[in-house]
Amino acid sequence: MQNRLSRCVLLLGLSVTLLTRAQGAPQSGGDFSSNPEAKKLPTGVILVRGAWSSASDSATPLPEGGRVTSNVYRNEYFGMAYALSPDWTEKYTGPPPSDSGYYTLAQIRPAETYRGASGGSILVTAQDLFFTPTPAGNALELIHSVKDNLTADFIVEQPPTMVRIANHSFVRFDYASPVAELHWHILATQIRCHLVQFVITSRDTQLIERLVQDMDKMKLPEEAGPISGRGGGAVPVCIKDYGSDENIMERVDPVFTERKFNPVPVRVIIGKDGKVKHIHFLSAFPDQVKAVSDALFQWRFRPYMRDGKPVEVETGIMFGHAPRRATTAANEAVNE
Repeated sequence: MQNRLSRCVLLLGLSVTLLTRAQGAPQSGGDFSSNPEAKKLPTGVILVRGAWSSASDSATPLPEGGRVTSNVYRNEYFGMAYALSPDWTEKYTGPPPSDSGYYTLAQIRPAETYRGASGGSILVTAQDLFFTPTPAGNALELIHSVKDNLTADFIVEQPPTMVRIANHSFVRFDYASPVAELHWHILATQIRCHLVQFVITSRDTQLIERLVQDMDKMKLPEEAGPISGRGGGAVPVCIKDYGSDENIMERVDPVFTERKFNPVPVRVIIGKDGKVKHIHFLSAFPDQVKAVSDALFQWRFRPYMRDGKPVEVETGIMFGHAPRRATTAANEAVNE
């Protein structure tokens, strides 16, 4: 019973820590289950994929494109390389990004060879700050919002504090559930206008501290920081709302053939000439992808100038029905 309670509180805690929307791959049901008694999908039916992430080309790195190989999580989009601790591994990959820009990048757990007295988990996530329903301008503000909206079931062990990890600034926030005897340590930074966070959970605080120390070997881009991380250099500069009227010189509205009520958030990279060169759909149906792509590739933006020279820009544009913006992180978690 205690283990069941711990798992329930763990899921609750992760939902509070930043808009967690989906769990990992099912272990006890569906066509991919190892359970012989699990129900299979019906035969004689046509299965249609719903809203999903996609991109206009396969060469440009995507936030969800990171993978664990040779016990190292590498993500080219975020310029990140995170070596897993010995005897820790990723068993399941995360779900696709949500329509509010929440990503489960990696779910790290002890491997079968692990012999520690206590286990735990490391959840690596990202929140697109262009589309987050929580009003926050950067990673530091978003973590403070999480702290301010913890429920009475949790206690703050360390308020948001600036720390140095891997020679970069992070904001650290520790909290716990006395009932479940679980501790959560959040280490968060900002890269390319995304909050990137490591959520380490365990009953053993000494284990958590060892895992935090292991993060010091991680490689991150120079821009990473709780209030910086806005691109530039080898990657486009990320600017929220650059797709506003004053920056658009030519515009063609997408023509949707079917009426759907889902939001269609897209990230676009605008070239130095003001033309759209890459489109990343966080969540969209195939027909929406085609309609929006056909329109966006005809748009022309005012080139963004830095130090008197045009540079590439990455920005977010919402099509369709925009999701309701929550006033607090707690409200968002409850309404999910």
